[in-house]
Amino acid sequence: MKTIEFESQRVSLWYFRLALVLFILQVIMGLWLSINYAFTLPQELVNVFPFSTAREIHTNTLVAWMLLGFMGGTYYILPPECDRELYSTKIAYLQLIIFVAAAVTAVIGFLFGWTRGKPLLEIPFPLNALIVVAALLFIANVAMTIIKAKVKTALQWMLLGGVTFLALMYLFGMPFYRNLNTDYYYWWWVIHLWVEGAWEIVTASIMAYIIMRVTGVERKVVEKWLYVETGLFLFTGIVGTGHHYYWIGAPDYWLWWGGIFSALEPLPIVLMVVDTWMHVRERKNPIVNPLTWYYIVGLAIYHLVGAGLWGFMHTLPPINRYTHGSQITVSHGHLAFFGAYALLNLTIFYFAMPRLKGITKYHDTAGRWGFWITTIAMFMLGLVFGIAGILQTYLERFLDIGYSTAQQTMMFWFRVAFGVGLVFLGGVLTTIWHLFTLKPSDKLAPEEVVVPPAANI
Repeated sequence: MKTIEFESQRVSLWYFRLALVLFILQVIMGLWLSINYAFTLPQELVNVFPFSTAREIHTNTLVAWMLLGFMGGTYYILPPECDRELYSTKIAYLQLIIFVAAAVTAVIGFLFGWTRGKPLLEIPFPLNALIVVAALLFIANVAMTIIKAKVKTALQWMLLGGVTFLALMYLFGMPFYRNLNTDYYYWWWVIHLWVEGAWEIVTASIMAYIIMRVTGVERKVVEKWLYVETGLFLFTGIVGTGHHYYWIGAPDYWLWWGGIFSALEPLPIVLMVVDTWMHVRERKNPIVNPLTWYYIVGLAIYHLVGAGLWGFMHTLPPINRYTHGSQITVSHGHLAFFGAYALLNLTIFYFAMPRLKGITKYHDTAGRWGFWITTIAMFMLGLVFGIAGILQTYLERFLDIGYSTAQQTMMFWFRVAFGVGLVFLGGVLTTIWHLFTLKPSDKLAPEEVVVPPAANI
């Protein structure tokens, strides 16, 4: 049985493999950061491998493996969605080489102090220029594939809009402004508008395609929700950027605008959960590999709790005044990134990698262990960071106790976080080992209902 429709879909496999390698590196760096918080390390060791370097590698590998997953996922779904091969597999491989070369050079450069020192955007300008070249190649390849397609769908254009928006926003993080307030103003255009704008559109587009293929639900049903969710994400996400302007010298009206629109941000996520539930009820396909469906449902729930509810509580001005930049932010960040985007990438990998290997149904016992260990461990990690953050807020911002003294009280919770992090690493390694060694199952897989491109046009 043929498991992929177009040969050019195979280009995505290397994107997935490299993303998974970076995922491991990101988690290891996270564990090292928790050790820094949990124990008093010898100064000689801190001098050799500073906290700031580990943090740079932790956050930048996060962004890199997310982007590799999005790009690979786009290259996997685009040929069947457009009913033609990719415009150019050579461009796709060239783009991958440039992107990975820039990412690896950046990590090595961080070890030797080659950094801009701008949080989350530490990559020096020459490497940023290479990433822009890779992004332009990606957009050109995606755009040409869609333009040359005989059929056009809303999903194609939504995906193209998302990746273009993503590349455009990155440009605002490249200059360094002399005024720190101005610099942070535009810094949030990258950090926030990526996460709650461009990435959400890409997520909605890719998930819409996977849900159609996994459940067999009609295209018009998925596209209807795609319009609604994307519109709401843009509506609430763009103005909701204002909740980052509270304390950087921006005008006072951002307290109102940021507060109101931040409060509305969970709305599209709630709709996404409702949407997923409706797909369960309306699905026509038998679920061939339940693990993919676990990830789809897990993404919806985690997205709601981590990004939606936890973000909602944290960004209201009266609360944010005290919790801003504390470990509560760390808790929200871990739950939101894992729930919204790490689970998206893993959904893509579990949907696409078996097909790329010619497997219709696979043994999923190890994969299920990996899913439950990582999701439960990340929930516990978010909880522990949240407790540490509440403690930090009370000690530092209500009792006015200094950072170093408050840190002594919080060390216990970081030791707990380190233990939970080790469990999480075990889940990640189990998942990645399973993905790299997928074996076909002896059980006969039921036939999927194939969703044709542009079926509603």
